[in-house]
Amino acid sequence: MPINAIRTLNVRTGIQLGALTFIIFLLVFVLDNRFRVLPDAIHNALPTHTPGLVITDITLATCSSLNILGSCKLDAQKWHRVEKDLYLKKGWLNHAYIHIERKRESELVETDRVILDVKVGRLDPTTSEKGQGAERWESRSGGIWLKRTSKRHASDSVKAITAVDVLFGADAVEARPGWEILDQPILLSNPGDNQEARLTVRRGPPVPIERPTPRVRKDGRFKIMQVADLHLSTGLGLCRDAEPADHNGGKCDADVRTLEFLGSVLDGEKPDLVVLSGDQVNGETAPDAQSAVFKFAEMFIKRSIPFATIFGNHDDEGSLGRQALMQLTQNLPFSLSLPGPSSVEGVGNYYVDVLARGTSAHSALTLYLLDTHGYSPDERQFRGYDWLKKSQIDWFRSTAHNLKHSPAHTGYKHIHMDMAFIHIPLPEYREEGNIVKGSGTFAEPPTAPGFNSEFKQALVDEGVLAVSCGHDHVNDYCALTKNSQSKPELWMCYAGGAGFGGYGGYKEVIEGGYHRRVRVFEFDMDEARIRTWKRLEYGEKEKKIDEMVIVEGGKVVAF
Repeated sequence: MPINAIRTLNVRTGIQLGALTFIIFLLVFVLDNRFRVLPDAIHNALPTHTPGLVITDITLATCSSLNILGSCKLDAQKWHRVEKDLYLKKGWLNHAYIHIERKRESELVETDRVILDVKVGRLDPTTSEKGQGAERWESRSGGIWLKRTSKRHASDSVKAITAVDVLFGADAVEARPGWEILDQPILLSNPGDNQEARLTVRRGPPVPIERPTPRVRKDGRFKIMQVADLHLSTGLGLCRDAEPADHNGGKCDADVRTLEFLGSVLDGEKPDLVVLSGDQVNGETAPDAQSAVFKFAEMFIKRSIPFATIFGNHDDEGSLGRQALMQLTQNLPFSLSLPGPSSVEGVGNYYVDVLARGTSAHSALTLYLLDTHGYSPDERQFRGYDWLKKSQIDWFRSTAHNLKHSPAHTGYKHIHMDMAFIHIPLPEYREEGNIVKGSGTFAEPPTAPGFNSEFKQALVDEGVLAVSCGHDHVNDYCALTKNSQSKPELWMCYAGGAGFGGYGGYKEVIEGGYHRRVRVFEFDMDEARIRTWKRLEYGEKEKKIDEMVIVEGGKVVAF
């Protein structure tokens, strides 16, 4: 037989064997999906794309306070309860909780069915939605519909549901990557005036979160927007002292208007970093604080803007304490928030280094953020609000000292600058001689602590150029302290309140009433200059309000 003919026969035989192998592999794969024909040794060697837990069932358990034998807790050996009462504990007699059945992929057996999709509605999605084909949906209480499969490798799919949570309110949003909030609320009996409860689900494994690295822009500038006192609620929220009163025909949903304003100034100013200086959450009206946190976080995440948070006196008055709020916030995309050292009093004592332009590893600007706590621990002697503690001031001093002598700071060949953010103002804010005319409005007496722990002096000693706070919503002035030689030493500014869920008003002091606002700090690192101004929600929205230079050549200057 000629050599060419032999080669042709070999090629043809190879193709036929390859095709036969592929057909056999495909047949085994299909049979294994249905009947698990391969031995466990092989199954254990197969890779999984979604390691860990998968959700195999979801159900709704309801109970009534009138029925002492009833329970909203199902068998803990099988079910995991999402610890959120769907009535937000306002259902008088009614309570309801979502329960999920979850298993490790390695523990799945033939009878287990993995959830691939979840919907909420009164009608079977097969008949009520296009594109569902002949898919079978299983009904659960509360209008919950599940699409489940028993196929062997379904848990490996990126479509598999691996986590379930509940958020509340018609304006609820998801801020976590890989999560999806369902369009329709859970259908509860006798919902009353309670906020809508919405299922939110994650598909596939958790998405890794990378902490962003703030950096000076190519033009040598860095812009910070300080957002104070958002006072967000669970749900739409109720407006307080909205101006003008007849705006939008007098209809005002607090969080809707607050977030519209926030989105507008973010798009207009395009800051490099947002500092939220406390009272993001209006605890009294936030029975699910997580829903409130996600609303502000989503504004920055979708714009890829890094943000850092500290707490005020109202954040932890809702469903979550400071530690839980910080854990929630610091694990979101673009968040720079940190709890700080456990040995230091408070939650949220930390710093943020802004690196020099380009690829430099050197710090050009350091921002110190500290927790000013809430209410006075000694009302008999010092009425009002709490103060920065010795452990915090010691931490600040040692941290500032160590950073100044670190290679990351000493390697920076220009003038390094430092600034601080707090929620409750320092006692020096209320000293009349410090208040600078033309810097903003002094409309209400500063509610600084009655006890002075001398943090202002620590700031001056460590070379911090400016500190800015929130708390007193209708104050937006700046104050300037001077040393014994009457030379400027420290700027102390207010941001002014941004949220409609917090108080405004003061018409007797402010003509036309108070309009919500934010403060901007722009750092020019080439000139070692800091410029600041405010942006309004209503009125002169395009104008930089009370613009002034507070630092020039790395030195505090008078306005």
